Amino acid sequence: METIQKLFVSSLLLIIPLFLLYSCSDDDPPVSPGDNTDNGNDVDVVIEEVQSEDEAFRVVRLVGGLEQPWGIAWLPDGRKLITERPGRLLLVDDGEVINISGLPDIQAQNQGGLLDIELHPDYETTGWIYFTYSAPSDNNNTATSLARAQLNSSELTNVEILFSQEPAHSPGRHYGSRIAFLEDLSVLVTIGDRGLRSPSQDLSDHTGSTIRLADDGSVPSDNPFVDEEGVLPEIYTYGHRNAQGMAIHPETGAVWQHEYGPRGGDELNIIIAGGNYGWPDATYGTEYSDGSPIGTEPHEDPDVVDPIVYWSPTSIAPSGMDFYTGEHFSNWSGDIFLGALVEQHLRRVVLDGEEVVKQEVLLQDDLGRIRDVKTGPDGYLYLLTDESNGALYRIEPIPDEE
Repeated sequence: METIQKLFVSSLLLIIPLFLLYSCSDDDPPVSPGDNTDNGNDVDVVIEEVQSEDEAFRVVRLVGGLEQPWGIAWLPDGRKLITERPGRLLLVDDGEVINISGLPDIQAQNQGGLLDIELHPDYETTGWIYFTYSAPSDNNNTATSLARAQLNSSELTNVEILFSQEPAHSPGRHYGSRIAFLEDLSVLVTIGDRGLRSPSQDLSDHTGSTIRLADDGSVPSDNPFVDEEGVLPEIYTYGHRNAQGMAIHPETGAVWQHEYGPRGGDELNIIIAGGNYGWPDATYGTEYSDGSPIGTEPHEDPDVVDPIVYWSPTSIAPSGMDFYTGEHFSNWSGDIFLGALVEQHLRRVVLDGEEVVKQEVLLQDDLGRIRDVKTGPDGYLYLLTDESNGALYRIEPIPDEE
């Protein structure tokens, strides 16, 4: 009997500290996706060497175990913010991945969820973080929405919903959602056609447009349709299908944007205020069902802005885009890099002014569906893969042998 009592007391002494530990823990403890090596010490090299046409590089995985990551932004101290489409915002801090609380209501369904993220250009003064998401609306509809918030430790505070598309539509498809800031601090946001096609030509509907807002969510007085009756004043361009890549040219300030076509007809465009980009009346893409034309081709319509380049007869499904502006790969300076979801590669687009003079396919089928591409503040190229077990990768020069 005495032996049993001793065993019972010993068991309690082991259990009580564990109970206290878990009962006092936070509701949302730090999460640790697998294979996280973003700490400057361990290096998870997944591809040792790639010899491209103009540069040699290797690929390092920094964070694994991400669930459909969609966008990435850097805080001034080097920490990274990563969105996951199911509705999570993660802070990557020297090897630790932390859940950020305080997001608004998000309806994550099919292609909808928490999407892009960008810092205000004057973040160190304002502290504003901007993000897009699919917001629930009446009658089970959803709307591409833009919000901003400030980060306090591991919580978003002062959340402000700046914009929600009108009208909201049935959930699931083509939210667009890339964010870019112009030099005047106004912000552009892309909105997809929501799978409906015709609203992209309806200027009383935000669907299928690029909108422009002041950084506080108000409408700039110089927007192209601001004084036109029956036109939503936020609309900057229209006639888009689903633009999921947008970047500002580092020298000219021009807005470059790409969008999905249907079966073929993916486009790379320069965005011009007030421009009609054709969809669905003019496209180089064809019907999924039988390959028949959809409307006319853009060059046949003088009222439509013709793309700089398009991809046909099959789609690459471009997503994410940035100009390379780092110092590690001098032969890539000024080139566009974009991800390809369907074709599962990284595509380099070489420009001469506004003309595409060369394209190069990199990492074909090596990493999976590339959702976002960014030049980091450290001059490396970063990629997010859109998978249930997605990852953050870094492209870096091959180190010299010691």
